Amino acid sequence: MGVIKVTLRNLITPEKRRRKLKKIIKENGFVRIIEAHNGISALIANNTYIEIEQESKIIKVEFDGIWESSFTDSASKGYPDAEIIGFDSRIHNINQIISVTNKPIIVDGDTGGDRINFEYVVKTLESLGVSAIIIEDKIFPKRNSLSVDAIQNLEDPDVFASKIEIGKKVLLTNDFMIIARVESFIAGFDIKDALNRTKKYLLAGADGIMIHSKDSSPEKIFMFAKRYKELCNELGFRKALVCIPTTYNSVREDELKKYGFNIVIYANHLLRSSYKAMENISKIILLNRRSLECDPYCASVEEIFEDVGFNYVKQNDEFIESKYGLKAIIAAAGESEYFNKPKSLLKIGNKTLLERQKNTLKICGIRKIVAIRGFKKEKFKIKGITYYDNDDYKNSFELDSLFCADNEIEGRIIFLDSDVLFDKSIINNLINTENDIVVVIDKTYKYHKHLSDKLLDLVITKDLGFDYPYKIVSSFNKQIIRIGKKIDLNMSSGEFVGITYFSPEGTKALKKVYKSCKSIKGRFHEAKSLKMASITDILQEMIDRGYKVHFLEVNEGWIEIHNKNDKDIAEKMLSFSEG
Repeated sequence: MGVIKVTLRNLITPEKRRRKLKKIIKENGFVRIIEAHNGISALIANNTYIEIEQESKIIKVEFDGIWESSFTDSASKGYPDAEIIGFDSRIHNINQIISVTNKPIIVDGDTGGDRINFEYVVKTLESLGVSAIIIEDKIFPKRNSLSVDAIQNLEDPDVFASKIEIGKKVLLTNDFMIIARVESFIAGFDIKDALNRTKKYLLAGADGIMIHSKDSSPEKIFMFAKRYKELCNELGFRKALVCIPTTYNSVREDELKKYGFNIVIYANHLLRSSYKAMENISKIILLNRRSLECDPYCASVEEIFEDVGFNYVKQNDEFIESKYGLKAIIAAAGESEYFNKPKSLLKIGNKTLLERQKNTLKICGIRKIVAIRGFKKEKFKIKGITYYDNDDYKNSFELDSLFCADNEIEGRIIFLDSDVLFDKSIINNLINTENDIVVVIDKTYKYHKHLSDKLLDLVITKDLGFDYPYKIVSSFNKQIIRIGKKIDLNMSSGEFVGITYFSPEGTKALKKVYKSCKSIKGRFHEAKSLKMASITDILQEMIDRGYKVHFLEVNEGWIEIHNKNDKDIAEKMLSFSEG
């Protein structure tokens, strides 16, 4: 089936994901995080990477984790960032991200709600496998920190510290991090206020400090980082330092690392870029009254299919259909003594025989149709059919053609002669059987004058030993004991119409018997050799070996196109039924 594609490839347990953030910080000292606001943006965040040359080595550069932002979550739903979106909705979004990624997730927890709410938030996120929550020291309901003139009301630092303490108490592991977001600069306070708050939060058990600023210069941030180092030395321990350089975006990661930052978060760029792109695309369509001009700016549908795993779904469908689904195999390789083209390509009315077979099979829910071609194989151009070639068709016959598609012979299959036209009722009745091998027979053949010039495939059915006018034994439960062209017409029970069903067990039996017969030299039942055998020969072999071959009895709804006379009759029948 090939490599499992993106969505399922990112499987990870909650425990393993949760502990990843601390592990990366410990190993590398620096973590690069990017925002995601839904499943598709999370896939991009999780899977995007570049390769660069560094010190004569190729280095893979990627994001280490994902930021689930309250701003981009709210905005993606069309709401302002003011703690309007409830926790249940946020959890739904977090689950979307979790389901398609394998990297650590940091959740933007806004103010965290009140103390009791925060307990439940922390407990839930830890169980989901989230690595950290960052809460800001504002009074509920907060306002977005990047707003130029919004009123920013800060929480009392002791009240906020107690929220951190109660959050730490409900944790079941040491992996989950509670990070305090200090908003002093956002609210217009000085570094003294920021450091005072930071000290209280660290002593309350915070696993990290995020210092925020909306200045275009990183000056305040760097100044805080220097003083933070001094504070940590004073306290005798150091916790992770986090920044979000949205406004002071000229600063590079190397410089942030130099100042002691451990986590950098690119907090809203995927949403902002997609917003701009969607707006531009909308304008282009309005301007041109069509979408052609949008193509250079759009990912192809196939790219998205690949990244969200739809191609994997298709591969899986094909695998299941191939292994367990019902398929039809049509033997259409041979020449005809009456026509100068393959019988499958004879026009019956306005469609070829093969097209009519295909359409009827599709109506019956058979999605995969296989045809084995040989004579004038280049003429077979009907779409929706998988073709196999029997290039030795002049020196072989039906059974040999069937096994040209050996890898298709698994699961449930219907084997069809290429010259039989049939009604959907026959196929629908046939595929409802619970038996392993079933052939379709017609007991009215003796009354068809047009069959007099043909050598028929006849059957003899098993005598049940009784004959009542009201039969309670289904024809599916009756068996065939002889099948072939050399059966006495007066002894036969019916004509084989060229349609055979095999269950998965029946298919296995067919392949097993065929494989064991390949060593047979000389005649094979009615054929000169196994290579020149028909389906009836292998069926007789299976009967002789004790396999049960059942039958479905019909008396209408089909015709074999043997010669021009049959073709004329079929066209008259179809013109009447379709007219």
